[in-house]
Amino acid sequence: MPRGLVALLALTAGAAVANLYYVQPLLDRIAGVFHVSDGTAGLLVTCTQGGYVVGLALLVPLGDLYERRRLITIMMLLSAVATAACGAGTSFSVLAAALVAVGVLAAVAQIVVPLSSALAAPQERGRVVGTVMSGLLIGILAARTLSGLIAEIGGWRLSFIVASAGLLALSVLLRYGLPPAPPTEQIRYRTALRSVLELIRAEPVLRQRMALGACGFACFSILWTSVAFLLGGPPYHYGEGVIGLFGLAGLAGALSAPLAGHAADRGHGSLGTTAFLLLVLASWSLLALGRSSVIALLAGIVLLDAGVQGAHILNQTKIYGLSAAARSRLTTAYMVSMFLGGVAGSLLSATVYSASGWPATCALGAGVAAIAIGLWAATSRRFARRRAVQSRARANRDLSSRAP
Repeated sequence: MPRGLVALLALTAGAAVANLYYVQPLLDRIAGVFHVSDGTAGLLVTCTQGGYVVGLALLVPLGDLYERRRLITIMMLLSAVATAACGAGTSFSVLAAALVAVGVLAAVAQIVVPLSSALAAPQERGRVVGTVMSGLLIGILAARTLSGLIAEIGGWRLSFIVASAGLLALSVLLRYGLPPAPPTEQIRYRTALRSVLELIRAEPVLRQRMALGACGFACFSILWTSVAFLLGGPPYHYGEGVIGLFGLAGLAGALSAPLAGHAADRGHGSLGTTAFLLLVLASWSLLALGRSSVIALLAGIVLLDAGVQGAHILNQTKIYGLSAAARSRLTTAYMVSMFLGGVAGSLLSATVYSASGWPATCALGAGVAAIAIGLWAATSRRFARRRAVQSRARANRDLSSRAP
């Protein structure tokens, strides 16, 4: 693939998914403006993630059925409109509704990622997907940082207005910069949705990676839903600009994406998955110390983002190898599960932090990480036993066929 096309796809994925995260460093300010509690303000994160789950379930399968350049361009235009509506929201409920729409349309990022996989040659697929995912992750980090800095200068509404203008400009660039991408299937939309469930039933590896993705993103949401409240209160008392800068600590996640892609291309996906999951578990010890140590907090963010995003790349690379014609629907299954985990994580995080504070929130995150490691170990052993049985069965058939 030409480098310019890879860069455009990475930029598109990053800009699309960034819409989910503009609100996170603004939660403390929004809670004050609309006179709601921290727990209620934290539900805005749940609104974007819940909308994203709906978009993943209902819109991403369209990537297998329709011409993708046109589909991506239209969804980016609508995202610009929804983001502008967030900036114009006059009440908490209106802002929440607009964020749901933003979440639904941000699912276009998960049409872009399988498109990059389809356009890449097999020997470069892990690298290309890893690069596009790096763009996506940088978009997430830049969203928090830029949103906080812009809010510090011109108020929280300006963050959404600037984002809307950027999406509008990018949609024009996509119209002329993307190559035509015809559909990969000639089936009805209802059939495509039903086939997602059939893929889940038929593919145990998909179910395994769905569970890992859900746990990983639950950890991610537990951290980023509550950290704005921690940094906005004692002992830190930071403003939106400084809180947004903490997103830069997650650059390790963006840097780990291409490393994970290279590991997948070289056949080290299982070892890499184990390492990244252990990294997530270890990060919560440092994050717990972050209640009074900003250095420990930053180190914990680095480890958690690197672990979550590295495992995520390996999960995606693995499921894309299951069926070339159904990559968008495989993405739907995996990403819906992943973001349902994120929704649960943000809900639990807002509730636990409001009731018991930061130490309990870190304990929650560590528990979810431990569950992910347990699932990975149990399912990997089961798959290994199944492969051994199948190998013996093939060997016995070969012996029988050679017998006189």
